Amino acid sequence: MTFQEQIKQGIPSELPSEKTYNTTINHAPKRKDILTKPEKELAIKNALRYFEPKHHVQLAKEFAEELKEYGRIYMYRFRPDYKMYARPINEYPGKCEQAKAIMHMIQNNLNYEVAQHPHELITYGGNGAVFQNWAQYLLMMQYLSEMTENQTLAVYSGHPMGLFPSHKNAPRVVVTNGMMIPNYSKQDDWEKYNALGVTQYGQMTAGSYMYIGPQGIVHGTTITVLNAGRKIAKNEEDLSGKLFLTSGLGGMSGAQPKAGNIAGCITVCAEVNPKITEIRLTQGWVDEKITDLNELVERVKKAKENKEIVSIAYLGNIVDVWEKFAEEDLYVDLGSDQTSLHNPWAGGYYPVGISFEDSNKMMAENPALFKEKVQESLRRQTDAINKHTAKGTYFFDYGNAFLLEASRAGAAIMAANGIDFKYPSYVQDIMGPMCFDYGFGPFRWVCTSANPTDLEKTDTIACDVLEEIKKHSPKEIQQQMSDNIQWIRGAQENKLVVGSQARILYADAEGRIKIAEAFNNAIKNNEISAPIVLGRDHHDVSGTDSPYRETSNIYDGSQFTADMAIQNVIGDSFRGATWVSIHNGGGVGWGEVINGGFGMVLDGSIEAEKRLNSMLFWDVNNGIARRNWARNKGSIFAIKRAMQVEPKLKVTLPNLVDDSLLQDLF
Repeated sequence: MTFQEQIKQGIPSELPSEKTYNTTINHAPKRKDILTKPEKELAIKNALRYFEPKHHVQLAKEFAEELKEYGRIYMYRFRPDYKMYARPINEYPGKCEQAKAIMHMIQNNLNYEVAQHPHELITYGGNGAVFQNWAQYLLMMQYLSEMTENQTLAVYSGHPMGLFPSHKNAPRVVVTNGMMIPNYSKQDDWEKYNALGVTQYGQMTAGSYMYIGPQGIVHGTTITVLNAGRKIAKNEEDLSGKLFLTSGLGGMSGAQPKAGNIAGCITVCAEVNPKITEIRLTQGWVDEKITDLNELVERVKKAKENKEIVSIAYLGNIVDVWEKFAEEDLYVDLGSDQTSLHNPWAGGYYPVGISFEDSNKMMAENPALFKEKVQESLRRQTDAINKHTAKGTYFFDYGNAFLLEASRAGAAIMAANGIDFKYPSYVQDIMGPMCFDYGFGPFRWVCTSANPTDLEKTDTIACDVLEEIKKHSPKEIQQQMSDNIQWIRGAQENKLVVGSQARILYADAEGRIKIAEAFNNAIKNNEISAPIVLGRDHHDVSGTDSPYRETSNIYDGSQFTADMAIQNVIGDSFRGATWVSIHNGGGVGWGEVINGGFGMVLDGSIEAEKRLNSMLFWDVNNGIARRNWARNKGSIFAIKRAMQVEPKLKVTLPNLVDDSLLQDLF
């Protein structure tokens, strides 16, 4: 069968041959045995729903074995034989260009060069899934190949519920992931209901098909490191000779070494997984790999002395590095952590003193002991970090729930008042007041032609647009504009592409709209050869309600509400998004965040121009309006400016209160 025939076939009526378990692939860790016997039987029944009864006897035994061996039913037998990557859009079968673009995005999420655990359909973060099993993937692709512009596909936590009649201006796909009743949103609830096959953790851009490899976070990481450096600059112009110590080389954290290089510092990034370390080294996202602590110390000393710009992967545990550097009195200028601590008990964080292999075995066979060892490691890591910060190290939480899980472990992480954390979230200190409050966030686009030449053209267009906007930008956002222009100018040189021909750029509503208009015109004039998909990380101005990350710099108490994310995705859906998604869970954990995203296909049409103007303006200003109401100074400025630009926008502004009035009231 051809590739197109396999897509249109969906779930085959005859069983494909069994697949050999490929040990060279980076696989998800075994999940813990959490289901009762009746629940395991229910999980098998749930899985068999996808298949004709004539196959049930054979598949029931097979799926039971998968559940026993891996803690999940992945349906490995049904994994396609064709290579998984984002093909040029014209190679996909279908009746609708928008649907073909979504197929392009899905296959990029599962590309072996992009996905963390591709055979388990997990893109990043240890559990950020595109689908729960391969039957869902096959059915999804079949539906997309049949979809017309008068249908919408509803996707429930990876399961394609079906094509429903709608209309041309409706979203083609509406995705929900992990939307649990609130009382069933604890960590073990995810383990249980995911094992049952009824929900999944979509992370942020995995379950919404908008992941673009580590590039997706590298721009934000670069901005974060640059501005953390500016906080400690002491009149120095750059970060040369400064040491940035962190951990994690996975799907998102793998951006850190590249960002450190772009920011111009020495980066040491610890990672326990040898396969992912080798992948990042091969891809050029890290310069060197070291496996010995003493060798690491000497290498860093040399780099400091010579003021090198270099990134070093240490294959080992981050706790050992923090402790060794303290013992050697090796000064750390900037420190953070980007292990997947939103998922601490199932492979997101590995305890010190236990091998990678033994840790994977322990987390499945003795989860209580594993949790104890993880919390012990968090206490040790925090103690070592505290020694460094006492000498002047600037440490910040990188939104991975490090501070939250360290506090739950009883680590010495609390401030003197016993309420706040000792260290800031990077959103509180940097990204919130500098970027999100002014409407700047991770806008991204993908060239569905899969042609690098088209991507180069978009880089040039975006740079030209930003330089023109900067001429008339107020002084409050001149730094943001300069950083973004510098970023896009160096995009080709820094070789950021892994997988699809994609780019990310921090931009505000004006920048996003004008860049998108320029792209749409270039497609209309055949300067760009195929449609472009617009999107963003959910880690943005409006898309996510997350009290320990995206909304951690909102102080009116509403950081624990989720109205903004829900309003965002509803508003996007009727203003022109091609697909929308809303998830429980993300970078800080299941039950800790609600986040929404979108995708929009630009095809050069007048209709696409109308949609992009309507939706992108709302998508950004919804969040600015909420941040303005929380009394965030930058957002009050930004929303007033937005109302001057668009007369139809009228937002409620807060009246500011003199704090002295409150002193003797209680």
